[in-house]
Amino acid sequence: MILTSLQQFNRQMQPAIDQTMQRVVLSHPLIHHYQGLKEMLSYHLGWDAASNRSEVQGKRIRPLLVLLTCAACNDHRWEVALPAAAAVELLHNFSLIHDDIEDRSPLRRGRETVWKKWGDALAINAGDALFSLAFQAIYLLQETCPEKIVLQSLHIMNNTCVQLTGGQHLDISYENERYIGLDDYWKMIEGKTAALISACTRLGALIGGAPDQQQHNLSEFGRSLGIAFQIQDDWLGIWGNAAQTGKSTESDLLAGKKSLPIVFALQKRGEFAERWLSGPIQPDEIEYLAGLLIEEGAQRHTEEQAEVYTRQALQSLENANLTNDAGEALHELALTLLKRSS
Repeated sequence: MILTSLQQFNRQMQPAIDQTMQRVVLSHPLIHHYQGLKEMLSYHLGWDAASNRSEVQGKRIRPLLVLLTCAACNDHRWEVALPAAAAVELLHNFSLIHDDIEDRSPLRRGRETVWKKWGDALAINAGDALFSLAFQAIYLLQETCPEKIVLQSLHIMNNTCVQLTGGQHLDISYENERYIGLDDYWKMIEGKTAALISACTRLGALIGGAPDQQQHNLSEFGRSLGIAFQIQDDWLGIWGNAAQTGKSTESDLLAGKKSLPIVFALQKRGEFAERWLSGPIQPDEIEYLAGLLIEEGAQRHTEEQAEVYTRQALQSLENANLTNDAGEALHELALTLLKRSS
C-alpha cells in the first residue's frame, strides 16, 4: 500500500507526540505522589485503553499541526517542536475537561467524561493539573531551541490561554441570553476554537524558523481552519451522527448553545426564533426544531460559511509557499479536517 505524505508523517509523529506527553505527565516526579490524579489523567488522555486507544485518545490534530508546520518550514526537522506539540495537546485537553463540566456533557470520545466518572470537584482539579503540565511541556523547548524562541512560545501560549477562556466565557454567558447577533458569535469562536489552532501553526512556524510573513500566513491559515472547524462542529452538533462523533447531538439545542445555525435562524425572526425565544427547549422538540432550521436556511448558511473559511484557510496556506512533502501533508490534513464525517 502506498502511503500519502500525511500518513507517512502521522506514523512517525503520533508515537513521538505521546512519548513526549507521557514524559511530561506520567514521568513528572510530583505526579507519582498522587496516584489517583495520575489515573484520571491517564484515563482522559486515553493511555488506559488497551484495544481502542486511538478512539479514546482522539486524533491529536493540534500537535500534528505544530509538527507538520515546523517540518514544512525547516526541511523536516520536526522533532525540535515536540515540546510545543505536547503543550498544545495538554492545553486542549485541559479545556475539554472543563468544557465537559460546564456543558454537563456525559460523553467524550464515546465514553464517560471525567466529571461523570469522578465528580465535578476532582475533574476541575484534573483539568487544572493538565493546564500546569502544558506549561511544563513548553519549558522543554529549552532543550531544542534558543532562549528567544522559548520566550516567544511562552508568550503565544499565555495569550492563547486568555483567548480560550475568554471565548469560553462568552459561550457560557450566551447560554443565559435568548438572543445574540452574528457578530457576537464570531467573537466567541475566535477565542473558543480559532485561537488554539492558530497558535499551533504559529508555534510550528516560529520554531521552524519561518520568516515573519510566512509566520503570518501560517497563523492566518490556522485561524481560518479553526473557524471552519468550529462551524462544522456546530453543524454536527445538530445534524451529526452521535455514534460517529461520540457526543450527543441534542446538547446544543437543549443547553441553549448559540451555535451558528441557531444564531442565523434567530436573525430570521421566523418560526424557529419564535419558539426559541419563548422558553427552554424540551427533548421531544429536538427533531422538529432541527427540521425548522433546515427549512429556514440555517443549515445551508452554515455549510456556506464553512466553505468560505475553508477557502480562506487554503489560500493562506498557499500564500505560505510551502513546497516540500510536509507542506503537502499539512494541506492534506486541512482537507481531512474540513471534510469530517457526519
